Parts: sequence; C-alpha cells; structure tokens
Amino acid sequence: MQSDSTLVQDFRVLDLTSGIAGPYATKLLVDAGADVVKVEPPGGDEYRRWTASDADLGGTDGAMFRYLNAGKRSVVATPGIADLRALLAGADLLIESDADDELLSAIRSEFPALDVVSISPFGRSGPWRGRSWTEFTLQAQAGGLGGRVYPGRAPVHAGGRLGEWITGSFAGAAALVLRTASRRRKQRGNHLDLSMLECICLAMSMYGSLSRSLAGGRPAPLTTEIPSIERSADGWVGFCTITGQQFQDFLLMIDRADLLDDPTIVDMKQRQTRYEEFQKIIEEWTTTMPTSVIEEIASAMRIPVAPVGRPDTVAENDHFAARGVFVENPAGFRQPRRPYLVDGVAAAAPKPAPELGADTGRIEWEPRIREVATPDGLPLDGLRVIDLTGFWAGPMATQILAAFGADVIKIESTQRPDGMRFTSSKPPTFDGWWEWGAYFQGANAGKRGITLDLTRPQGRDALLALVAEADVLIENFSPRVLDNFGLDWEMLSAANPRLTMVRMPAFGLDGPWRDRTGFAQTMEQATGLSWMTGYPDAAPMVLKGPCDPIAGLHALVAALAALERADSRDRGAFVEVPMVESALNVAAEVVIEYGAYGAELMRAGNRGPVAAPQNVYRCGDGDQEQWLAIAVQTDEQWSAMRTVLGNPDWARAPELADGRGRRRAHDEIDAHLAAFCAGRDADELAETLAAQGVPAAPVVLPADSIENPQFAARSFAELLDHPLVGTHRVPGMPFRLEARTRPWLTRPAPTLGQHNNEVLREIAGLDPDRIAELRASGVIGERPDNL
Repeated sequence: MQSDSTLVQDFRVLDLTSGIAGPYATKLLVDAGADVVKVEPPGGDEYRRWTASDADLGGTDGAMFRYLNAGKRSVVATPGIADLRALLAGADLLIESDADDELLSAIRSEFPALDVVSISPFGRSGPWRGRSWTEFTLQAQAGGLGGRVYPGRAPVHAGGRLGEWITGSFAGAAALVLRTASRRRKQRGNHLDLSMLECICLAMSMYGSLSRSLAGGRPAPLTTEIPSIERSADGWVGFCTITGQQFQDFLLMIDRADLLDDPTIVDMKQRQTRYEEFQKIIEEWTTTMPTSVIEEIASAMRIPVAPVGRPDTVAENDHFAARGVFVENPAGFRQPRRPYLVDGVAAAAPKPAPELGADTGRIEWEPRIREVATPDGLPLDGLRVIDLTGFWAGPMATQILAAFGADVIKIESTQRPDGMRFTSSKPPTFDGWWEWGAYFQGANAGKRGITLDLTRPQGRDALLALVAEADVLIENFSPRVLDNFGLDWEMLSAANPRLTMVRMPAFGLDGPWRDRTGFAQTMEQATGLSWMTGYPDAAPMVLKGPCDPIAGLHALVAALAALERADSRDRGAFVEVPMVESALNVAAEVVIEYGAYGAELMRAGNRGPVAAPQNVYRCGDGDQEQWLAIAVQTDEQWSAMRTVLGNPDWARAPELADGRGRRRAHDEIDAHLAAFCAGRDADELAETLAAQGVPAAPVVLPADSIENPQFAARSFAELLDHPLVGTHRVPGMPFRLEARTRPWLTRPAPTLGQHNNEVLREIAGLDPDRIAELRASGVIGERPDNL
C-alpha cells in the first residue's frame, strides 16, 4: 500500500552508475518512491570503500555509500548486455555513467522504448568526450573556480566535490521529466545525454559570459564578498547583503552610519579597494559578542545571517532540530532527510543500503510491453506552470520546465519586480536599465511574463483565474509574503483542486528561523559548504551562488514527483521545499563523516581527498596572469605527469610513487610544479598534459566560461534576440535530447509585463476593456513604479 510519503508508483529504475553524481540522482528517485536496482561489477562500486577522511572502514561499506544508496537493491553483473537483459526488459528508466558505447548502443537497439539518462564528464559527444578529468579540473574549466577569489591569493575551488552533487541533482530532475513525459504524453524511448562540465558551468559561472556581453564586452571585475563570513567572539558568523537596503542596515547595525554616504564603501566594486580596512571595521563590532547574539540582532533587522556550520555543529543547529531535519541512517549515523514535505508529511525513515549483490537473481520485474512512442513536441508540452519566483533558485526550476516544453507564466508586479532585474549592467540613468541584468536574462529565458499587484483584490482575482488553468504553481517568497497577500493553499486549491503548489521558503514554513531572510550564501554558511571552501588559515568562503540552482533542482524534483501523485489521486498536492534542506543534502558528507568516524573535514585551499597533487599553479607573464589546475588521481597519471615534466630526479623519488606518498610531499611537489608552470601558457600546457592523460585545465574566468571547443560542438550556448537588450549568447541546458529539434531556449527573458495582454486574455479569459481597466488602475503595468 502506498504510504503518504511515497509519490511515484511502480517506477522501475536501473542504476549503472558509481561515485556521487549517478547514485545521488537515483537517491532522489528512491526518496520519491522509485524502485532502484543498482548494478555493480563483481568487485562492487569503488565508492563502497570511500571515505574523505581516510578512516579505517574495517572491511565495511563507507558511510557516504550508505547515504547515497539507502533503499536501493544491488545485483552483480559482468559488463555486457547478457546479464542485464531481463532487468532492462522490466525497467522504465536506465541511468548510466559507466556504459561504453557498444553496450549503450546495444541497449538502445534492443529496448527502444526504454528511457535513458547518460551522465558523463563532458557529454557523450564533442572533441573532449574522452578527456581525463576530475571534478576539480571541471570546476576550473567551467568558470567556477576562477570566480572565487581571496585578496592576494590564488582562486579557490568549491570544496566537497560539489560539481558531482550538482550533476546528480540535474540528472535526478531530468529523470523525472522523462517519467512525466512517459506518464502524461506516452512519450518513451528518450535518451538524455548530460554533461557534468555544462552542469558546473551553469551552476557556478554566475552568468559571467552573459554579463560581459550585456556590458558591451567588458568583463565584470571579480569581487570578494564583504561583509560575508566574519569573526565573532566565539567563532564565525555569516552575513549576506544582496540588496542595497540590506547593506545600509548592516552599516547601521555595526554602528557605522557615518559610512552610508561613502561611495567607496557603499558601492560593492569600489569596496574592494578598501577590503582590509573595511574588514577591520566589521570585526571591531563582530568580535565583541558571540555569534548567537549577532544572529538575534541581524535577523531582527532582516539582514541575512547564519552561524557558520562546522562538522560538529550543523546537526545540532536549533532550527534543524526543531524541524527534524536530521534522521538516523540504519548504519548508525545521522543524515539529512528528504529535502521536501508533501501535504506536510516528511519521507519515511531511510532504509539500509544493500550489501553487494544481495539481490542478484531475486529481482522479479515483469517485462514492460511497450511500443516506442515519440509524439511530436517536447516532454513537458501541455504542462502549464505559474511562476511566482524571483532571484535565481526558483527561476532555475521554472526555466528547466520551460526548456522541456512547459508553458511557464512568470508573474511579477510593477511595485515589486524580480530583484534580479536590478543586478543590471546599466546605470539607473539608462532608460529600461532594469532589463539588463545577466542573472535575470539567463534564468528566465523561455518564459512568458506578466505583472499583477497581488495586494489588491483585482490582482488576486486575475491570479486565481490563471491558477484555474494551471497544473503547478511555484513560489519562493519568504513565508509571510503570501500571508500578507491573503493567498493560501486553501484558496488556491479551491480555485483548482488539481493544482500542485510548491513553496520554496529559505528555512521552511515553521521553526525558529521561519521568518529569516536567506539567500544562497546564507545556505552555504549554515550547512557546512562554506566551512569546506577556502584556505585553512583564513575565513571560510561563500561559494558565490550554486545553492540557488541546487535549490531550484530539488524543487523541480519535488514538483514533478508530487505532480505524479496529484494525477493519480485526481487532487492536488502541497509541497514545501526549504532551500536550506536542499543544501544540507548535498553537504551531507560534512555531517556524515563526523557522525560515522568523528572526522572533522575542513577546507584545504585547492587540495582535496581525491587527487595528489591537486592545486592551481601560476602561468603566463607579466600582466597576463594565468592559472592552471592539475589533479593527479592515479599512479598512472603521475607517471604521465613525470613524462611531461621531463622525468626529473625529484619526481622519480620512490616515496612519490603512490598517492599516500604524494600527499605527504604535497608542499614539495607544489613548489616544483609552480616552478615548472611559471611563464608557460596555461592553455598550451593543459593540452599537453591532457594529451598524456593527466587531468588538467586552465582556470577559466566566469566571463570566458562558454568559450571552448567542447561547448561549441555541443551548442551549449544559444543565441537569443531580446527586444531591448539585443542579441546575446545565453548558456542553455546541460542536456542533449535525441527528440529535440529546436533550441532549449525558445524566447528571451520577458520584459516587465511583456505578455500582459496575451496571457490575461487567452488564459485568464479577461476581455480587452477589463485588461485596460487593470492597467489604468496600476494592477498591471510594463514599467517599475517610481522609476
């Protein structure tokens, strides 16, 4: 019998993946109710033996393997289709990261109605498809690492192999898109090819290339956020001042109202020239009191604030405890729960991860007798979505829905446009300057846009008329906003009993932090992601935004899973997806390694547990500063590295022959590699190393992130012609889909209120006279108020 926490029914998934990305994708499906069978080679997934802290596992499976694979079943099979044939015949979906071309071709030929999601570092096409890689070098190539700077030091990567978690989040969302197409449109046999490099670029490069294009070719200067993570009397406290009002309130909070009229402090770009001075000003205030007191003061002033989560504190956080966010894994450690609730119900407790081969010969899937069905159009054609989201997290979720064919209606108001409109490349003296924001243009392409003043009855009535014709509504206001509008689940459900509503509050709809303001940086600070990022002798660093797309992807997973249950029951679903719980799920290693082994993982600059040496090395001459990322993961790669170096005496030392020895000698190796790289061209050296099978990549700036032959071959960037800002290349989706015959992004981001007449007439059923009345009274409009 279906439990209240189970959303998808009779969904059979075959998992041919290893490591983090694929298993996290299938974990998301297990959490929604799918039956996932993990196929392993005779020796098992190597991740069974993984621990970031190098703890002695005593022959047992590692805690992270148990987290990622809880609730799955395991079968052992040798490579080739023979051992898989019966499972493939009964499966609905295959997720793979380990299949070679021959095996995948055989599967696609013999089971043409089977949906397939392929995960690979560069994608299954393009000139780099066989290139050596690590997640670290992908961050460098994708423009993520290069945008994270600390004054006077080399740029630094996001810790915790975050790119693999991001990729898994994309893959889980894509899998449920294909599932929805199969259910709703009988569209089967799709093959979705997912590129990890493209996923990282989309989530970490901060639309740097589009920002430069909108600014007329001038790359935005790299900045280090301040205020950000600051010392308190008893540790570290995190701030985030996204809006001008928040920064002004911050100055008032630290008793420095005298700086409110100082442009070299108020302007973020000019503030960089006084970074060290302003840091001291902040710490003169923050170091006089404990973090808890600072939290209380800042949250009362609606300044985003959080204690910086450490391995020993994240799971003890009062808010997380009050909401029951951490649950017991059967292996005896705590882990974050499924990051969403449906109709107020959390997921059931995690089940054990399978022992290797425990289910070999025991899977009783009856064959699926299905014809290949490929109706015209995209997987989500016919789905209508009301988008009440702003900034980046919510718009990312709805943009993916639009890319896959959904009709997404973005609703703003002239009184309160999407805040990302104001991160503009144009000054306020430029007419229409609010249309020139890279984040807004990047994350809202493919949608239609209208305005409605939801504080007025006429605006609410128009919204309810749209809701009556929609399948899904997604919003990410703080909880109090919908209350102030007089809009609640009961009212929306009454307008459309089949509606699935998704709310994305920063911290949830209850608990001590319910009414706190929070952005991506706040989530990074609270969850341990910042603790894992930066230099060990300096403050933890924010990751500059990837928690926004991470939250959007988890909201998309929750929305599509809940939509399936709504369809099966013929009544809607109410979904709560707290942003912070999505971040906790991808930051789980910090808490799990501490709980399982007492290990306190910590930031280590550009080093990490996967490779040694792993670092960035200065290249170039004079003003042409360049950095090269190198990560040697295997002994074979080290041998190839020695060849490129010219096999010098120091590199032939016996103690460097294995990874443990190289890790112990990391400082010495770094010194030699720095001398070798100095003055050389980073791009040329990266190609030389890659040709020898050594993972290496130039550290690409966000502004240059889409400029490489792999992206060109896969048409990752798409050309959009906007009526006001002109023609620009916009990063597209990190997927390739065989059935797709058009670009992912079919229209540019809407101008404010661009589709008022069209949407209100065609969907809400309002006649031209009524629309004119709404415009005359200011309920709708095409220009922000007071500008």
